[in-house]
Amino acid sequence: MKRVGLQRWSSQLLQARAAPAARPSFLSTTLLRRHASTATTTAASEELVDSIEELEQSPPPLPSPLPQNAAQSAKLAALHARLSLSTKIPLETLARALIVPSADKNPSFNNSNLAFLGSTFINYHVLEYLVVKWPRLPQSILYEALRAYSGKESLHQLARRWGVEAAAAPGEEVDPGLLQWKAEASGLQTRWGYVRAEAAHADRYEARRGISSRVVLDDEFGDTLQEPKTGPEARKYYQDEAYSSFVQAVVGSVYTHCGREAARDFVQSHILSRQLDLSSMFQFQLPTRELAMLCAREGFSAPVARLESETGRRSRTPVYVVGIYSGAEKLGEGAGPSLNVARWKASMNALKAWYMYSPGNKVRVPSDMFEEDAKPWKAPHIDIGEII
Repeated sequence: MKRVGLQRWSSQLLQARAAPAARPSFLSTTLLRRHASTATTTAASEELVDSIEELEQSPPPLPSPLPQNAAQSAKLAALHARLSLSTKIPLETLARALIVPSADKNPSFNNSNLAFLGSTFINYHVLEYLVVKWPRLPQSILYEALRAYSGKESLHQLARRWGVEAAAAPGEEVDPGLLQWKAEASGLQTRWGYVRAEAAHADRYEARRGISSRVVLDDEFGDTLQEPKTGPEARKYYQDEAYSSFVQAVVGSVYTHCGREAARDFVQSHILSRQLDLSSMFQFQLPTRELAMLCAREGFSAPVARLESETGRRSRTPVYVVGIYSGAEKLGEGAGPSLNVARWKASMNALKAWYMYSPGNKVRVPSDMFEEDAKPWKAPHIDIGEII
């Protein structure tokens, strides 16, 4: 029997074996990950809170460009030169004329004040020109002629011819040389008149509107005051209003910085210089009756229709020429495919010749008396008024 070598065993058994590294448990790993994610989320939330606080502390964006940006706009300088405006009118004023109240409701930065001043100046000079040059125009035709010269649609076309462009949307970053407006009501009073008592029942019946009530109650064009526009026609309506307000504001700027004479010359050059066919505005319901009443009022002989000439009486296209006479004086002449039509046209031409009487192109208007060394005023012809 062999002996066991204790010394050898002791060296093998008693020698400590190196233990392997302990693996972390699943619970500890999960806690570490959650802790790391929580720390990241907390940092992100703190950054978000800081950014929100910065946005709250920073001022909100302005609804229109700053006035000092006008000096850096090439479009604005080109528009100023294109209109041949005086150097007395700064670019800041022209930039303000391009801001409609619907874009910026602050009256210190929009064109509401300048536009109101310009509209009253334009309407005054256009109206005195029409009344003195055509003193026999009926009131309804006078309203339409005033609208043709200084209405929203006419001034819109004039602004387009000036090369005015509109911005897609108003804002602080917009070029000051662009027109800034929104298709919505501005909330400011831009038209003056009285709200009629029957306006609340306009959806049920259409009330009769006479010339006297249009003069007293309605606006400068004889139109009733209406509610803000909505629907598909709203954009066209507010677009005309925005462009026309710019033209009115330009006239107001010229009056403010350069005086009355310069503003009057500007109106005559850009507005009154346009041609207007007044004869196309007349519409007569009973021209023969109206002509007979006119002759009776003025003490003329009763009008008589006489056949002047004819051709093709038995053809498919006959033509008759009829003249209207009052005694020995010929009042008008008209041609038509029948005797009745020719008589009606002759009566209408006679009425147009009466209503469109003009003392001449170079007529004096009341505003001429503001000039230095003006001649004594001679009152123009004042007519009684329309027949019917």
